[in-house]
Amino acid sequence: METNTALEALAALAHAIRLAVFRLLVQAGPEGLPAGRIADLMEMPASSLSFHLKELHRAGLLTSRQDGRSIIYSAGYETMNDLLGYLTENCCGGSPCSPVTRCSIGEQPAEPKQ
Repeated sequence: METNTALEALAALAHAIRLAVFRLLVQAGPEGLPAGRIADLMEMPASSLSFHLKELHRAGLLTSRQDGRSIIYSAGYETMNDLLGYLTENCCGGSPCSPVTRCSIGEQPAEPKQ
């Protein structure tokens, strides 16, 4: 994942409603949820929700598909996994991260990808 792509995803998630919507869609699984159901569960008007869905979609954090008259939204698992990988790729020299694993202080961090 490129740094700018990671920044777009993090910026999209840096809002309480968008983060809650994304987490809801992760919990819903690959089947996703219709926009109306998301609005109901979030207790917000569809017009307000559409702005947040658009921002998450633009960042690649969700996908959408038409199902009859409904639009079904699903979490963008590939982008989510790429973002998690990007955030942890330099962690602990390739060893699994844990509170007892320490990174070598003397090592130079990798240059960020552009």
